[in-house]
Amino acid sequence: MAATAAAAAAAAAGVVGSASHHSRILQFSSSSRRRQLCISCTAVSPSPIPASLAAGDRGVYNFAAGPATLPESVILKAQSELYNYRGSGMSIMEMSHRGKEFDAAIKKAESDLRRLLSISDDFAVLFLQGGATTQFAAVPLNLCKPDDPADYIITGSWSDKAYKEAQKFCKPNVVWSGKSEKYTKIPSFDAIRQNPDAKYLHICGNETIHGVEYKDYPEPKNKNSILVADMSSNFCSKPVDVSKFGLIYAGAQKNVGPSGVTIVIVRRDLIGDPQPITPVMLDYKIHADNASLYNTPPCFAVYICALVFEDLLDQGGLQAVEEKNAKKAGILYEAIERSGGFYVCPVDKSVKSLMNVPFTLQNSDLEKKFIAEAAKEGMIQLKGHRSVGGVRASIYNAMPLAGVEKLVAFMKDFQARHP
Repeated sequence: MAATAAAAAAAAAGVVGSASHHSRILQFSSSSRRRQLCISCTAVSPSPIPASLAAGDRGVYNFAAGPATLPESVILKAQSELYNYRGSGMSIMEMSHRGKEFDAAIKKAESDLRRLLSISDDFAVLFLQGGATTQFAAVPLNLCKPDDPADYIITGSWSDKAYKEAQKFCKPNVVWSGKSEKYTKIPSFDAIRQNPDAKYLHICGNETIHGVEYKDYPEPKNKNSILVADMSSNFCSKPVDVSKFGLIYAGAQKNVGPSGVTIVIVRRDLIGDPQPITPVMLDYKIHADNASLYNTPPCFAVYICALVFEDLLDQGGLQAVEEKNAKKAGILYEAIERSGGFYVCPVDKSVKSLMNVPFTLQNSDLEKKFIAEAAKEGMIQLKGHRSVGGVRASIYNAMPLAGVEKLVAFMKDFQARHP
């Protein structure tokens, strides 16, 4: 009878389950009281997984620039744990950020990220909020005084936005800009005229909109300066020598998680003396001293990052990941180059991104038709950024080779039908 009553209560609450499953406490709130309903059939089975999804095929390949596709294994693992996280009786989205379960999750995320990038204890690893855009202000606020100079290399829209935000908090100096060449190049490092007093040299490791990526990184010529990089769209896509940087920041929603969490890797000796106007939520030292738990972090996003880092390690680490990314990008660029000008990628060959591949067709009407027909064939989110137009295929870590191969086959077929 008790089991029957529990099942009836569960059905009334919209909960489906089996009496043989582990129990879970569901809490119901009202303005005046909370009542608890203990259901013995609680480890609710998730919605049935279609056979095609279980096999790794959701019917589409998502070429979005971000939020972007995540590894199938990560999504399925998160689905299996969503209702009752590892026997806790709670979802990861419900539990306290100061509880033992989430504490273990965020510590694992940091530990695995340190393994992936060989990050020493000289650096703090922070899981923050506000996106990389918030870091455009946090960087100068933490590393500069109002009259301090800082150098910026402008290779696209995102490094330009970072420079403009820094103007509010320090004296930034543009040491090179690719605007006149429509952001299709990265400068020779010897040609960069750095300010000898600059506190840092800021770059964007991969320009998501324009498809320009650093293959190696400049060194500040001033020995007292440091290298700062926005790596939002190529973070964990290849090995990086973190010791060559003073600070790296990245929004997670391209390569390592969903939107909502921003990762900052900063040398510990650089933090602790922010400008007096620095909001508490932008003070790196406060977050480092509180292990990213000064306030409630984006718990679910951090948890997904932990699953992604584990997946990257299981793949063999970032060297193996880079090789896969190079292969995917290689066949796509080759298709563009062999199209006889039907498809055109304007980016200089030496700095073409492995993550974001922009290209144009002969006119905007043909581009619209290409994007629409591709979507019907299960290849979505191929529209270029609103500021530049055209087509853009974002092929981050989680994009399978099969997705790129399907796109290339479609490109060849589309060209044949539109001579």
